[in-house]
Amino acid sequence: MNASVRLSMSSLRAHKRRFAGTFLAVFLGVAFLAGTLVMGDTLRSSFDTMFGNATSGTDAVVRSAEAITTPGESEGVREPVATDLVKTVDQVPGVAAAAPDIQGAGQLIGADGKPIGGQGPPTLAGNWIDDPELNPYRLAEGRAPKKSGEVVVNRGTADRGDLKIGDTTILRTPDPVEVTIVGLATFGGEDGMAQVTFTGMTQSDAEKYLTAGPGEASSIQVRAGPGVGQQELVDRLTPVLPRGVEAITGQESTEENTDMISSQFLAVFTTFLLVFSGVALLVATFSIHNTFAIVVAQRTRENALLRALGASRRQVTASTLTEASVVAVTASAAGLAGGIGIAAGLQALFPAIGFPFPEGYLVVSVLSMVLPLAVGIVVCLGSALLPAVRAGRTAPLAALRETAVDQSGASRVRAVVGGGLAALAVAVTLTGVLVSPSIWLAGGGSVTALAAFVVLGPVASTTAVRVIGGPLDRLRGVTGSLARRNALRSPRRTAATASALMIGVAVVSLFTVFGASLKATMDQTVSRSFAGDVAVSTPSFGAGGSGLSPRLAGAVQQLPEVETAVGLGRGVAEVDGKGRALTVTEPLALERTFDLGKVRGSLSDLGTDGIAITEKEAEKQGLTTGDKARLTFTDGAKDTFTVRAVYGQSELAGDYVITRAAWAPHRTQDSDTLVAVSFKDGVSTGAGKAAVEKVAARYGDPEVQTRDEYAQSSAGGIDMMLTLVYALLALAVLIALLGIANTLTLAIHERTRELGLLRAVGQTRSQLRAMVRWESVLVAAFGTVGGLALGAFLGWVLVEASDGASDSAFAFAMPPVQLAVVALVGVAAGALAGLRPARRAARLDVLRAIATE
Repeated sequence: MNASVRLSMSSLRAHKRRFAGTFLAVFLGVAFLAGTLVMGDTLRSSFDTMFGNATSGTDAVVRSAEAITTPGESEGVREPVATDLVKTVDQVPGVAAAAPDIQGAGQLIGADGKPIGGQGPPTLAGNWIDDPELNPYRLAEGRAPKKSGEVVVNRGTADRGDLKIGDTTILRTPDPVEVTIVGLATFGGEDGMAQVTFTGMTQSDAEKYLTAGPGEASSIQVRAGPGVGQQELVDRLTPVLPRGVEAITGQESTEENTDMISSQFLAVFTTFLLVFSGVALLVATFSIHNTFAIVVAQRTRENALLRALGASRRQVTASTLTEASVVAVTASAAGLAGGIGIAAGLQALFPAIGFPFPEGYLVVSVLSMVLPLAVGIVVCLGSALLPAVRAGRTAPLAALRETAVDQSGASRVRAVVGGGLAALAVAVTLTGVLVSPSIWLAGGGSVTALAAFVVLGPVASTTAVRVIGGPLDRLRGVTGSLARRNALRSPRRTAATASALMIGVAVVSLFTVFGASLKATMDQTVSRSFAGDVAVSTPSFGAGGSGLSPRLAGAVQQLPEVETAVGLGRGVAEVDGKGRALTVTEPLALERTFDLGKVRGSLSDLGTDGIAITEKEAEKQGLTTGDKARLTFTDGAKDTFTVRAVYGQSELAGDYVITRAAWAPHRTQDSDTLVAVSFKDGVSTGAGKAAVEKVAARYGDPEVQTRDEYAQSSAGGIDMMLTLVYALLALAVLIALLGIANTLTLAIHERTRELGLLRAVGQTRSQLRAMVRWESVLVAAFGTVGGLALGAFLGWVLVEASDGASDSAFAFAMPPVQLAVVALVGVAAGALAGLRPARRAARLDVLRAIATE
């Protein structure tokens, strides 16, 4: 073993450049993984500290005991508590102070006339609590609001809206309210809670604009007197609270808030990054395996001589694995340091791009260091294992052979196994997509398809390179012909090199196809369901925004240009014990403006005790027209409703519809999410839109869009997602290009004598550089074409599987322009990867190259 180690060390010292690409591949993969884990730990710790600082003075929270949670939401809606309860709480022994906490949606308008926030994080408004220990916000500048119309806003919101103390602006609640800023606040020592906006009002204003009526609060914040613990305070409060109201400790409330942030945002954020870390490491696996496979192939004679001199198979295998171990450990250790640097860079980057995460020191946990280190070492050793075993099997007589011929392209076994895997992938995928919709079957088929592509790579590379490289013979003459033959020389090497790029391109193509399909789905949904001419809407994704005034639809309806204007509000209730979102609207106007499909029963008869549901929900709940359904609202009221209509489509109208009259007794802060408008015959879209915009300006000036504009804006979040995806996948593509460059560099070393002979017989340096570059382009083109095919297939699988698993109908779309751009970038990247190897090849000394053995 000592001899093997010494041999490995001497080999590494003699051939440092051989492993440069492998080192970089492991380094980048581990750095990205470590950076993600450190960033996640840091954010969790920072949010914990921020919430802890903000709520440190709150020892107990009194609130409604029950919450109604609808599918897809982790935070439920609770019944308000009476503000009069503060008097009862104040009289409990051990209570030092108590204050009502009123919260709702409120969106400030910036100095430029545009709303601040609303593209994801909530836009909050509430009463300003005078007790500084009970108020999570701290007054940093100015004073607290004292009279109606005065507000305090968090400093981050003021900075983003270019607002300052003394400015007058509009607060959408959703009805527009003119407010004057008299103070700026911080949250837990920060300018705000990330992108969340907050506006603090007087209690009377908060009751007027954020609740259904005076005397209601979201909760009551309680501070304990000296010597009274939080749990002791809760125990004293519990007996005096009315039925349906509970008290929890301040610590429990803080943990709920941090858990909500962790589950709703941080978990998704870190999982998203971890997925791309996995893609990067998968790509790195192919690059690493290819490097060791080439090195072992180049050292066939060397290993054979060692075997002839008495070295055992185990010693030769151990020598190769030792080299891999040294590269793995050093690259992974360097990757850990790089990961910490990435986390620090992200921590500085997010505030710079307008997303201020809480400040704090980097948190480097043991797991965040051990896991990436272990993954990097395992990936590197696992990738080198097969080449190491192959090295150990080298026969002593191989020392007599000049070269070994790669016959993998003609391997019948590989063709049969790969063909079998491909057939199995198609069968499993089609079963999971078309026969019995299943995400797991579709996913299993997709993984099998990836394996089939990898196994069939050497078999397909021969044909693919001949086809793709065919035009080179005519366009580039002998140079192009030599480049094509070099790519054909080792099918296994070409396929392995291209596979790394193929995976990166496949994932890019997958998201490109899926993103285009989501846009097509939105277009289809709007075209099929929305029969109106213009739409007035709130942000299409996230929890931000304050909604639209429920009075807006009525005001628009009065316009002479308008035939029908209908607002869609949102309510929440339990339907037969299950939390469901309700659409609150005028059913007759809804039917005129939206295509609801086939309607059984009558939408005109809903009244105050009727409900309309979709066919799919009716089947799930076992309901039909005339049946009774028990609804429990957030105010605790329980009413029996009669199903008076069952309709077919639900994309925009929702699954449950009740009238505004039925919702009125149970509403809190009333708002609409959409106002759909149809014009009278003869009214042009431009004239009608201009008339609607004038009315909308009086209600906070929300955006008025045509049907096409509404469909496009509804899909606006998809472009943001794709931009982030492409940025993250750039790392995987970079690793793939390093693999191509490393493979070409090693191949040039292998063909030193051949290149010298070409130069000796008249090939110029520029021709030699072109030959190497075109070989790189051919390999990249093969990987790009395979990645496009695999990505398009997986995109189709994802769309169809989503369609089968969801109540909504998904539309599949292939974006030719975007995929063409991906193809061009992949090929151009291949040309870029070949620049350095081409320069090295051209610099070879002709006489020394010919003399090389």
